[in-house]
Amino acid sequence: MKKVYVSLLLAICLLTVALAGCGKQTVNKNESKLKIGVTVYDQYDTFVGQLVDCFLTFQSEDVEIAIYNAAQSQQIQNSQVKKMIEDGVDVICVNLVDRTDPTAVIDAARKSDVPVIFFNRELVEGDIGRWNKLFYVGANAEESGVMEGELAAWACLTKKDIDKNGDGVIQYVVLEGEAGHQDAIVRTEASVNTLKKQGIEIDKLGYAIANWNRAQAQTKATQFIEDYGYNIELVLSNNDDMALGAIDAYEAKAVPRNKWPVIFGIDGTNVGLEAVRDDKMLGTVYNDKEGQATAMFELASVLARGGSIEELSDRYTIENGRYIRLPYEKVTSSNIIKYLSR
Repeated sequence: MKKVYVSLLLAICLLTVALAGCGKQTVNKNESKLKIGVTVYDQYDTFVGQLVDCFLTFQSEDVEIAIYNAAQSQQIQNSQVKKMIEDGVDVICVNLVDRTDPTAVIDAARKSDVPVIFFNRELVEGDIGRWNKLFYVGANAEESGVMEGELAAWACLTKKDIDKNGDGVIQYVVLEGEAGHQDAIVRTEASVNTLKKQGIEIDKLGYAIANWNRAQAQTKATQFIEDYGYNIELVLSNNDDMALGAIDAYEAKAVPRNKWPVIFGIDGTNVGLEAVRDDKMLGTVYNDKEGQATAMFELASVLARGGSIEELSDRYTIENGRYIRLPYEKVTSSNIIKYLSR
């Protein structure tokens, strides 16, 4: 009888400890911070930097956000993802260095069952289907190119002084982002094709890769000026930084303002918007960094507690159960105040 009593007492004690342990785990889970790791391809990319700044506004006592700069190295980014996993993040947000090489990122995250939100630099479509916890937040690159083309066509149709030589044809140059980068290729093709569809006769004088970079764009644009002089009537740039590089080149060359071409960019960065306000850039296409940062955070919050992206369908259009894309908007001097105040 004594043995039975002792055994029963021991069982009760073990059950009490087990229940206490379960209760303790539940409390810790509820009280623990949401931990999000973010790695960007290059912290010095103006748009990406401003998007990250927007994302950091969600940091609080209950939300811990760690930011890493991959410095344009996929190898470094792969190591950063592994470190984030070791540090116990709930969700990883990745701005891929090489959109064609996400294997190490995906494999590491999948092995540790940590969801991944790719953003801004879209991975190849086939890769996002390799695991059911891979997602993308960004925008439609073709839409931005179409809008840039529409802005340029509007300018060509309404501002007759753009055709400086009066030949009825708009001579243009292109400043493109990375070689082989999907967004760069799509933006260029869409902007040029839209100009043609709008009935604008165009003649391409030059084309240069400037890697989204203002300084590189200034160098390329300086060469354009030396090669073509005042014959350039339109500059189409894949992003604002490269458009600003073209502006820098014209200013450094002391080209009179009435000899400048019209210049267009994409992204609506702070400095790009200021250039539109100052009438140095005729227009840009606003890439909704605030909206993308918010969508990333809301999706990360849902995924961290094991929820589904479809829970956000009342606020965003969900594509194929994987994608959230925010719309672009055209910006000119007529509506610049709206965007400068964001």
